[in-house]
Amino acid sequence: MRKAKPKKRYILPDPKFNDTLVTRFVNCLMVDGKKSIAYRIFYDAVAKVEDKVGENGLEVWKKALNNITPAVEVKSRRVGGATFQVPMEVRPERKISLGIKWMITYARKRGEKTMMDRLAGEIIAGAKGEGAAVKKKDDTHRMAEANKAFSHFRF
Repeated sequence: MRKAKPKKRYILPDPKFNDTLVTRFVNCLMVDGKKSIAYRIFYDAVAKVEDKVGENGLEVWKKALNNITPAVEVKSRRVGGATFQVPMEVRPERKISLGIKWMITYARKRGEKTMMDRLAGEIIAGAKGEGAAVKKKDDTHRMAEANKAFSHFRF
């Protein structure tokens, strides 16, 4: 067990939208420390979303992220030799982290040619309430609902 709780690291807002959530997203999107490329991919994807949807791209992205973030998840808990999937409420920080990770993961798995197109497609799908990342959230919620009987094992 740790002696002391680690200090919370605060991240700086991004240069274009002045938003820390964008920086968190770009940090997850970044591969091999190439932050400027990650920023370019994100900004181009948001611009493409603006062109396709006709609304503010950042607002559409936030709406999509909101649609993807889960409220409950299941965690494994050992009770007397048996392992139960116990539904747990998700902490606010973790909600955002999971939403970001799922959006990026499923954007990478899409079929479009460039990452910018893939990310734009996933953002538009997420804002409409469809797409692979939203399906992942629904599956997580369904799993928690199915295991509601074990919720008394919460710790």
